[in-house]
Amino acid sequence: MSRSRKVGIVGAGNVGSSVAFILAMNGHCHEIVLRDNKPGIARGKALDMCQAAAAGRSHSIVTVADNPEDLKDCDIIVITAGSPRKPGMSRDDLLLINAKIMREVCIDIKKYSPNAIVIIVTNPLDAMTYVAYKTLGFSRSRVIGMAGILDSARMSSFIQEKLGYGGGQIRASVMGGHGDDMVPLPRYSTIAGVPLADLLDESTIESIVERTKQAGAEIVSHLQTGSAYYAPAKSVAIMVEAILRDTKQIHPCAVTLKGEYNYSDIVNGVPVKLGAHGAEEIIEVTLNSCEKKMLKTSMESVQSLLDTLESKNFFAEGA
Repeated sequence: MSRSRKVGIVGAGNVGSSVAFILAMNGHCHEIVLRDNKPGIARGKALDMCQAAAAGRSHSIVTVADNPEDLKDCDIIVITAGSPRKPGMSRDDLLLINAKIMREVCIDIKKYSPNAIVIIVTNPLDAMTYVAYKTLGFSRSRVIGMAGILDSARMSSFIQEKLGYGGGQIRASVMGGHGDDMVPLPRYSTIAGVPLADLLDESTIESIVERTKQAGAEIVSHLQTGSAYYAPAKSVAIMVEAILRDTKQIHPCAVTLKGEYNYSDIVNGVPVKLGAHGAEEIIEVTLNSCEKKMLKTSMESVQSLLDTLESKNFFAEGA
């Protein structure tokens, strides 16, 4: 693009700062703006990244948003802000806390960057994408959740581990919500165009599917005091760069459905064409009866979260 491009990142924790670093090193956007509820941390990381960009001869600069208005006129805004689950906190408590954070952030975005494309990373991902969509009032093409690229990458990694070869040639496919009820699709997964089923037996493929569903928890179990951030950040950067460069690449992303796959007014992960206008087209792949059943379970899981928010009058309060 000929004009300067500005990307805002709300939440300068491990994921947000890693996204900023990847973008700064790749140099596809002119300005990256970090905003965090701990401004000193954001400022320190921004300085460090500016110096890394100078070392890498990148033209990107990293700045800090001290106030919401400092995110004015962003082309893309990535939201990673949210609260971790703390001792004694129920799942529903965390859902409501992060939903309120999401709403507050989106109110500011609507005011200061009304033309931005917004990428959601905060968990629970699908529910938070729906909250953002409802709060912003933007077209669904401009409110996109990052999950499918990450889940597909994890599945690809596990396939390579089992095969012992194929790095860079594996294309795994994962649909559905970001959680235990995601929908890995071995039938649509290939290695240099060779179907996965031609290279691995059914039981091995099933073990890969189950490990993919638990991939985030597996990392948490090793780290003990945190969760994954390198792969999530790279997945976000892929989305940002597809939009900035208008590549029209197809990636699995979380979007609000309006009749696709026979579902409406709910967010779930599906293949979309990413370009300058965001999720420019939703791709409907053919699913067999088993895959449709898994997708239905995934939809129901997301709906249960939205029902919880509804029961607490969250959407009424935000009207």
